[in-house]
Amino acid sequence: MIPDLPPLPALTRAEAELIDRYLDVVDLVGRINPSRPGDTYRGLRAAQALVGKAAALRDALTLMHQRGESEVHAPTLAQALRVLDGERRAARVTVPPESGS
Repeated sequence: MIPDLPPLPALTRAEAELIDRYLDVVDLVGRINPSRPGDTYRGLRAAQALVGKAAALRDALTLMHQRGESEVHAPTLAQALRVLDGERRAARVTVPPESGS
């Protein structure tokens, strides 16, 4: 049985879009990470897609700014990222720990 996830915090539509676009970028950068196993074609495809996703992230931040949402409410957005598995997804961006040989 799948455990119940905590509910997402209340977000504006622009904040929700920011979170979604940010995770899109994180997922792609994780696929490009040269310290992770995989083939170059996978990284190439992710890098090509990254251009569009980065533009969408920029657009989400622009929309927030235009709507007068001038502050990023980090604790609330961090909670949303945790609910959406952001910690695991962002971990793929980092260099894995050195294996003990």
